[in-house]
Amino acid sequence: MFTGIVTDVGRVVSLEGRDSLGVRLSCSYDPDGIDPGASISCDGCCLTVVNRGGRAGDAWFDVDVSAETLSKTTLGGWAAGRRVNLERALRVGDELGGHIVSGHVDGVAEIVGVRPEGDSLRLSFEAPGDLSRFIASKGSVALDGTSLTVNEVDGARFGVNLIPHTRRVTAWEDRGEGDRVNLEVDVVARHVARLKEWNPQA
Repeated sequence: MFTGIVTDVGRVVSLEGRDSLGVRLSCSYDPDGIDPGASISCDGCCLTVVNRGGRAGDAWFDVDVSAETLSKTTLGGWAAGRRVNLERALRVGDELGGHIVSGHVDGVAEIVGVRPEGDSLRLSFEAPGDLSRFIASKGSVALDGTSLTVNEVDGARFGVNLIPHTRRVTAWEDRGEGDRVNLEVDVVARHVARLKEWNPQA
């Protein structure tokens, strides 16, 4: 479980495989605090650490990416050198600064517009049609592992603002119009929609 508050920006060091991938990512975490089997959100996708090494500030960890994950996320397009939003798993007692994020990506959204808005950057996205009903104005979404507030919704399109701080501490500066990003809808919105299917009068 995660919160969508990015705690480090890693970099893809190497990739091996085709139908599934073994990926090594660099990070600034203390490797002694990462146990094999730990979960780390990588661009919003919960991946399991299978090995780690280096030293604090100059560490690395390895993850395995299944064919199923490659088919549902942007990870199949990763290349060496790509910067990746990272978040360690939530611990009991940690501050919940964003919203509840599972790390189970629902689909891929496309950036369809980018424009400055004061000191912020306004991004517009197009979501897969089957996910758009879970996205609401002033609700939350996780995009590439970042908890963001939805400003407006128009059909399958929605917009968010990136404040300067978010752009500084994440890999969002690398994203632009036409890029695809991992989308996880708000788990509460998903369950409310499911309940309404069972009870349309609710």
